[in-house]
Amino acid sequence: MPPRRKPTSTRQKKADQQLKRAIKRGDVEAPDPKKPAHNRKRRTGPTGRPIAGASDNAAVIESARRLQSAFVKVSDKFLEDTKSLASNISLVRPVPDEKAVFHHFAQAGEDGLDVLTCPRRPKWRYDQTKKEVEKNEEGIFKKWLQQTDDAIEKWQDQPVPAGSSMPRSASYFERNLEVWRQLWRVTEISQIILVLLDSRCPLLHYPPSLATYLQDRKVILVLTKVDISGSARVAAWIEYIHQHHPNSRIVQVESYIERVGVADQGHTLYEPHLPPQFRERLVNEIREVHAELLEPPERVKSNPDRLKHWVPPVKKDVDWEAVLSAKGEKVGLAVGGATVPRAKTPDDEERNYDGSGEAFQEPTHLTVGLIGQPNVGKSSLLNALFGARKVRASKTPGKTKHFQTLFWTNDVRLVDCPGLVMPNYVPMEMQVLSGILPISRVSAVPACIYHASELLPLERIYNLDHPNAKLPPVEDKRTWRDETKAPQTSKESASLAWTAMDILTAYADSKGWVTAKAGRPDVHRAGNAILRALAEGRIGWAFWPPETLSKELSMNSSPEQGLWIPRGDKIEEDDHRDEDGADLSDSESDDPKSTRKRADSASEEGDSEADDEEDEEEDDDTGPGETTVKSTAGRFGALAIGSGDDESEEESS
Repeated sequence: MPPRRKPTSTRQKKADQQLKRAIKRGDVEAPDPKKPAHNRKRRTGPTGRPIAGASDNAAVIESARRLQSAFVKVSDKFLEDTKSLASNISLVRPVPDEKAVFHHFAQAGEDGLDVLTCPRRPKWRYDQTKKEVEKNEEGIFKKWLQQTDDAIEKWQDQPVPAGSSMPRSASYFERNLEVWRQLWRVTEISQIILVLLDSRCPLLHYPPSLATYLQDRKVILVLTKVDISGSARVAAWIEYIHQHHPNSRIVQVESYIERVGVADQGHTLYEPHLPPQFRERLVNEIREVHAELLEPPERVKSNPDRLKHWVPPVKKDVDWEAVLSAKGEKVGLAVGGATVPRAKTPDDEERNYDGSGEAFQEPTHLTVGLIGQPNVGKSSLLNALFGARKVRASKTPGKTKHFQTLFWTNDVRLVDCPGLVMPNYVPMEMQVLSGILPISRVSAVPACIYHASELLPLERIYNLDHPNAKLPPVEDKRTWRDETKAPQTSKESASLAWTAMDILTAYADSKGWVTAKAGRPDVHRAGNAILRALAEGRIGWAFWPPETLSKELSMNSSPEQGLWIPRGDKIEEDDHRDEDGADLSDSESDDPKSTRKRADSASEEGDSEADDEEDEEEDDDTGPGETTVKSTAGRFGALAIGSGDDESEEESS
């Protein structure tokens, strides 16, 4: 950090200039350069943490960029076409009841589609160098990336299904090798894997590519956000998953509870919490899987010699009562480096399963890995299990950049894996609706709003007035005889057809959001706010599983509402503050081309600063005609706790 500038007088400045000129002429020898002070005490912030210098910040930024998710770039033609169609295509109202049932967009084998897979780490030997191993991984990943791109492009080029007016968008998936390496390491060091699925649409978060990748592992499916979906839909999804994935272990969790009697400037706050019945069910499932791992496989049981030397691959003795009651500040201790268990060697595997070796060292801990797509609630579940804020959770998908190892008890530790967007035949609009992609990096906002408006009556949810209903009636200047004069009808009495752009315009008008120069309704900002509300659960919605009968729909949901789950209370309006409670502001560009360039550039280059814009937006006061929206901190209000919690926060490196 450069030293602060000291004020100098005119006389001193003149003397310094004369000295410099004398040095240039050679009349005076140049003084010795000043040595920097190496023992200078580092500056500390308000929380007591040292403030990093420029070199430290550069290293942190470079490390974050290496682990930044990368996606494809949306073409300008697609953006222009979808924006035009969103302005002209009328939405079907009322929303058909069958829209509440999730349907597969495409499956492998249909119309010659290829099977999508997750990249696997190539085999390696101990005599290989680090560069050789990384080169093999890069080669395998490059080949897989080309095959997946070809399969997605082939699916995208297929004819649009009947009844659809929008062009088919691309499907996003993780394109950064460094992020996939995080998944490889977590699956290698974990004996039991928890796959977290958003209960609003579990099939979207458990694609065939991920199911195939984990087919040889001990897996427990965890349905998150069940408080949003409701018990009826969750029960239907559990039955559907059991039918198509027999012998699957499924548990339900919810991670937040409202803080009673606590408010922050009128905003409702939430804190990490896992109900006791959900905690007990989760621990029991892990305990049963652990018991299965203690039993030798069939091929070992059939061979007495192997059975005599066989050793379980997991820790035998685990204090499950301590696991069930562990919570508070004493749990969730982060570990890393040398404490992370090494990957098993081929010799270890041979000793373990074949019994051909001598003694096998028993692991010191039972390792449980948490994997899933972004924004399914992995970090939130960890905080709820620990009963305290131990890892960083955010509304921004993909906030965790590097896998984190944390102790649950002395016998069990959890590994939090960064969220990865798995390959799947699902359009981009559906991925945005479910919160898999960060909203700040989405440029096709009108297309996403059109897709959401087909599934939910957004104009009813926000109690919007049609933009054309506010126009004054046009005076008929034609001459009529009294008996033939047509009656005057106002546009307010006529039923006006809604389009996706009408919804954006009406919502921007209700909030008073206009562009900076032209003063038009800021539809881009309105679209961002609506998409955030849908992704974060402030607007309740959830799919029913495929093949759900219309009779069951009519019994458990209201007609003409699509996916919408009315809660009876007002829609929670996000105040868009960061984790430290600081207010942020979001500046939107008046030029749509510059907005698209900024969003596409972030999608292609993976700039880490784009994720931070996800949590930004001004909190404006509404005037007359205020919509039924109240201001609250949302489900991540637990992150707006005092600065004392920041010291216990584990940042992802």
